[in-house]
Amino acid sequence: MGIPSWDDIVLIEHGKNSGEPSVVKVNCPDKAGLGCDLTRIILEFGLYVTRGDFSTDGKWCYIVLWVVPRPSSLKIDWESLKSRLLSACPSCLILSYFNQQSSCSPPPQVYLLKVFCLDRKGLLHDVTKLLCELELSIQKVKVMTTPDGKVLDLFFITDGMDLLHTQERRNKTCKHLGLVLGDYCISCELELAGPEYVGQQDFSSLSPEVAEDLFSCKLSHKDACSQVVTSKVARVNKATITVDNVLSPAHTLLQIQCTDQKGLIYDILRTFKDLDIQIAYGRISPTAKGYRNMDLFIQKRDGKKIVGDESQVALCSHLKEEMLHPLRVTITSRGPDTELLVANPVELSGKGRPRVFYDVTFALKTLGICIFSAEIDRHSTSDRQWEVYRFLLEESRGFPLASQQARSEIVERVKGTLMGW
Repeated sequence: MGIPSWDDIVLIEHGKNSGEPSVVKVNCPDKAGLGCDLTRIILEFGLYVTRGDFSTDGKWCYIVLWVVPRPSSLKIDWESLKSRLLSACPSCLILSYFNQQSSCSPPPQVYLLKVFCLDRKGLLHDVTKLLCELELSIQKVKVMTTPDGKVLDLFFITDGMDLLHTQERRNKTCKHLGLVLGDYCISCELELAGPEYVGQQDFSSLSPEVAEDLFSCKLSHKDACSQVVTSKVARVNKATITVDNVLSPAHTLLQIQCTDQKGLIYDILRTFKDLDIQIAYGRISPTAKGYRNMDLFIQKRDGKKIVGDESQVALCSHLKEEMLHPLRVTITSRGPDTELLVANPVELSGKGRPRVFYDVTFALKTLGICIFSAEIDRHSTSDRQWEVYRFLLEESRGFPLASQQARSEIVERVKGTLMGW
């Protein structure tokens, strides 16, 4: 097999007619967790995978994903998407086709964006939306409202285009923010983050009661579904997994049926990546009646099947937990204030889930709820690390935050937005 040119590594073919999916084809050397990395980027761009095929011989892989923008998605920059997908493919392609050692690239530089402005409803989401449009990812945020109606937003961000080191890129970001905020903007500064950014060392101080409420969603071995309420309609969030070690001599076949939701493919591939499990061949079928079917031929990194009842039960339980509860949402009281908390698991690589801050601020904006302050922290439980988003909410006439009904509606709307329901 010859080495393809750079233009052939990632191909994007658009549908001939409006509404037809675009086809993303990736043809490159394989590496551990590549499918997870690619679907993470697709999720970050606001795209929905309608179906997909994965195949690899352990050295070279071929991935085909049919994608469409979600209705509420930002405008898709397809050239930028192609560039980002290309950057996730193993750089060893440049060196040698046979060299399968994945390179350890340095972590992206973190920049500090300071936005000082007059407060108004939906302000935080409007800034977040612009950052997403500019492919700037929020790593941490500190939002503080002053008594005189002003807001200081501190965004610690990384650049998907890796251009923030240039003055042109920094000026463009501040200029666009000024246009979006208009007369509300007082000042905007963007610079390389200093020692005030402590990265993964910043851990949240949740009370034991709040932590228990947020993270205690462990499933029993027989638990295959849960019920949630969205838009006043009961929805059964279901997941079933069948394990077959007979059909293939070298691979374990997982047949998965589950409720479709935003980020589902990413959540499954993220789980495999963290458990060091490889998909040799996989087919993701289109959604039918709200459910998704997947056939995945997998094996451990050492080339062995998943054998033994204990190993199979543990894998299925882990996958079901990620499919049924990929995000946790709760409302609690912090002294006299009302706090909304959203948590999602962090990949072992240290990456959090894309667009969570965008979705939460969008949901709160549609409800007409103002945010007094916001933070992003990390929290460690016994078996994993979580990214925790904390929002102190302001009382509004339409949503008396002391009301249990209002709190339930907020949780319902936020979770529905995060899950794409």
